[in-house]
Amino acid sequence: MKNLRNLRWPLVLLAVVAVAAYACRKDASTEPGPGPNEQKLSIYMSDDPGFFDNVYLDIRKVEVLVDTCADDSNDDDRNWDWRDRCWWDEDRHDDKGKCEMWDSLDIKPGVYDILSLRNGADTLLAGGIVAKGTVKKIRITLGKNNSLVKDSITYPLTSVAGQVKIIIKLRSDDWDEIASGSFRLWLDFDLNRSIVKVWNGKFILKPVITVYTLKATGSLGGQVTPHAAWPVVTVYNSTDTAFALPWITGDFLVRGLKPGEYNVFVNASNGYRDTTITGITVERNKFSATGKIVLTK
Repeated sequence: MKNLRNLRWPLVLLAVVAVAAYACRKDASTEPGPGPNEQKLSIYMSDDPGFFDNVYLDIRKVEVLVDTCADDSNDDDRNWDWRDRCWWDEDRHDDKGKCEMWDSLDIKPGVYDILSLRNGADTLLAGGIVAKGTVKKIRITLGKNNSLVKDSITYPLTSVAGQVKIIIKLRSDDWDEIASGSFRLWLDFDLNRSIVKVWNGKFILKPVITVYTLKATGSLGGQVTPHAAWPVVTVYNSTDTAFALPWITGDFLVRGLKPGEYNVFVNASNGYRDTTITGITVERNKFSATGKIVLTK
């Protein structure tokens, strides 16, 4: 677990940008269902928070690579770790005859404030109806208006070697089937790992993205007060670590946790004492509560 004792988080009210608000209001359930040889996909985006004021990504396009000939029963990729999944596109040739094809999903192009998508907040990044088959990859195309704000100063955020397409590798069991032929998943940007400061005033984007579904993972949340303590919440066990920055109300939520037993460490500031809660069980498709945590001096 990272030592967060010396971190001090400024009191910043984060607003969801207009494009994210649009996507959150969009109700995928009202759209037409898939036909006999089609499937409906919904891709949501959330954030494992980083220690910045804002992180803006200019998302222009989202595509999926569908293999219409694949047999899910022969999927030999079930042991992938999420760290193996993400890279910058290098003009790879993925099409295999007539079986594999890239298909674009519906998206509202624009600049997303990734840091506004925390504590259970998310946005419908992309969705639509594509050919029936195994979805093997997601490709996200970025524009040039990527930046971050740290201590109220804006810095450009550039990608490695000028690449603009992020490729995310998927397994056949990465999707929740919420209705016949309709599937969804979540992409969680780990900003602490994804943004690298290379020298003063220069930041590089090296995306680390976790793929999860609600049915296969659990969530953990609660409330930490007072807000004057500027609490930073770490949820951890021997294999996984996740962070949360509570809202001004003190509420926090961490999703996408693998089933298991977790500890919660609250790093406090302004003279308040740190607090640790141990032995919280997280189960698939369930919410685990810490209750209200009151920090004292």
